[in-house]
Amino acid sequence: MFNNEAQAASSKLLLSPVSAANTAAATSGWVSVADAEGDVMFVNQVGALTGSITWTIETASDGSGTGAAAVTPNEGAYAAGAATQIQKRTVNKNNLKGYVRCVGTIVTGPAVVAASVHYGPKIV
Repeated sequence: MFNNEAQAASSKLLLSPVSAANTAAATSGWVSVADAEGDVMFVNQVGALTGSITWTIETASDGSGTGAAAVTPNEGAYAAGAATQIQKRTVNKNNLKGYVRCVGTIVTGPAVVAASVHYGPKIV
């Protein structure tokens, strides 16, 4: 049997495409990745942008943000994002507490942004 990883992958929206005037508007809600295995991939997209935006990945033990802490991606921290740019980062599931979110720190907004998380679920 062939293992089609793309078909088995889970994708979750962290931040719908939104025009964010400030960091509060570019912060996603908490999303569970408890069923992830291996690396978890974060995709951050920037459309129109006046200044710049720098993304941070955070993890917590529940959907309320208990014990929230920033996580360093495998590739290192995000570079300041420019207009019409996509950045991808991965984090090993073992470095996550079960829930994740993205925070976009905006320098001179507004910014049109979106974020999503993708991973392979545990196969039982």
